[in-house]
Amino acid sequence: MVSEVWAARTELTAILITVPELAAFTDRWRSVSRSSARPQVPLTELIPPHVTVLVPWVAEPTEADLARLRAAVADVPAFELSFPSAGQFPNGTAWLKPEPFDQVRGLLRKVFEAFPECPPYGGEFAEPHPHLTISSSAQGGPSVVAEANAALAATPAPTVRLTELGLWREDAEGVWEQFGAVPLR
Repeated sequence: MVSEVWAARTELTAILITVPELAAFTDRWRSVSRSSARPQVPLTELIPPHVTVLVPWVAEPTEADLARLRAAVADVPAFELSFPSAGQFPNGTAWLKPEPFDQVRGLLRKVFEAFPECPPYGGEFAEPHPHLTISSSAQGGPSVVAEANAALAATPAPTVRLTELGLWREDAEGVWEQFGAVPLR
């Protein structure tokens, strides 16, 4: 989804919807998929399954930044989140679609509006498409999407309750670690 130059950046912060409950479903693809910027490490070792809300976020989040984020999502109630179908971006990256899609996209827009100085994906995409990456562009493609849709038809991925947004920081090796969370209403 993102350019090679952008993907090579490290030591970013991000706001994510993490869904570790989906690891048992997604690891079959994420464990053999690698970021083009970090080809020696599978996605499963870099970050848990997630939907990106905003990356890059502020480099060193302050209490004022956290207050802005809390205010942006203060009226967003917790909700059930499912991933009933797979798709792919033009570059081959395969993903699962979060539902209710419009509600997830609305949540992202609230965060974008609260942090106009942090355009999503560095401004590379005018309207980011919420998704959970299961396979990067090099390992993705129609066969992964077909396999994922068949797996979803046979056994749906778990539904999770979204109650918070995770705050994450990437280290110099591209491994992400959670450092906080902001609850939804």
